[in-house]
Amino acid sequence: MAENRAGGAPPLWWVSHQAATASWALGAIFAVLASLIIAANVPVAIVLLCHIRRSGSKGLCFVLNLALADAMVGFTVMGLAMDELSRPFHRSQNFCVLRMAFVISSCAASILSLTLVACDRHLAIRKPFHYFQLVTGPRVGVCLVGLWLFAAIVGFLPVFIPRFQRVSNHWKCSFFNIFQPSYMLTVFCLGFFPALLLFLYLYCDMLKIASVHVQHIQEVEQAGLGGGCPPPRATSDMKAMHTVAMLIGCFTLSWLPFFIASIVQMACPACVPYKVIESFLWLLGMGNSLLNPLLYSYWQRDVQFQLAQLAAGVKRRVLLHLGNSRCFPGKDTKAPPAVSCLELQD
Repeated sequence: MAENRAGGAPPLWWVSHQAATASWALGAIFAVLASLIIAANVPVAIVLLCHIRRSGSKGLCFVLNLALADAMVGFTVMGLAMDELSRPFHRSQNFCVLRMAFVISSCAASILSLTLVACDRHLAIRKPFHYFQLVTGPRVGVCLVGLWLFAAIVGFLPVFIPRFQRVSNHWKCSFFNIFQPSYMLTVFCLGFFPALLLFLYLYCDMLKIASVHVQHIQEVEQAGLGGGCPPPRATSDMKAMHTVAMLIGCFTLSWLPFFIASIVQMACPACVPYKVIESFLWLLGMGNSLLNPLLYSYWQRDVQFQLAQLAAGVKRRVLLHLGNSRCFPGKDTKAPPAVSCLELQD
């Protein structure tokens, strides 16, 4: 005890208590984040599905797939929260590999869905008159099937290539306890970096098209042929550009610190502790699945209106249920006597 008070090593029970407290706190954060992700994406997915059935819009299928992928991210994060909160249970190597493979597959599906949404908006601006001829049901289905196949291949790559796995007796299922750092570099090269380059190319091209449209509008206004407001085409182009710009910005701010720190940690293990990457930077990347429905789906007026209708319907059912429960049907209640129209006239 004297050595501990004088600045020696803390006792083992104190270290174990601190580790358990940190694990419980991280599990609580995971649970809250997962609940928010699911609560934000599931209503959006329901509304988008109803809207697609009514309007037949094929482009919204990409947004629906984005909401489903983000909801899947929430469910996988909830599984990680249960692992953090149930610390005494020891997980096997195969269980941890499969658990983290599902996490990476859902995150890859979310990132790829963002790229499809950006490509769809870019195609609507680049070729507006041929958009409905190009974006057909079979092509959308092929894109979505290919997206999920590629996401599954990226996530389950350590299952197919065992040298990406790291044998660890540690109880915690995490990236650096289960996977080799070379696998994170592979995910960066196959997923994040190509998606970021594609985002930048699409945005630059959309900015170029929008500048041409603005120039045409100015020429028309100088000739005295334009009205007082911009044409609907220019307004929709600017809205699409603003949406894609916000998607690119939030995607970059959410995932770039995680991948940069992972690559630095692979080159210099002592520079960036892996606990910082897994406890903070990875949570920042997971937050992108919470921002996606807020950035894109909630900005659409049709989606906002149908979400309001859905909330009103749920509120109406709750109030109706509460009203029926207050009537106490078990009591001997009598129905009010019926009055005919002739009796009212008398």
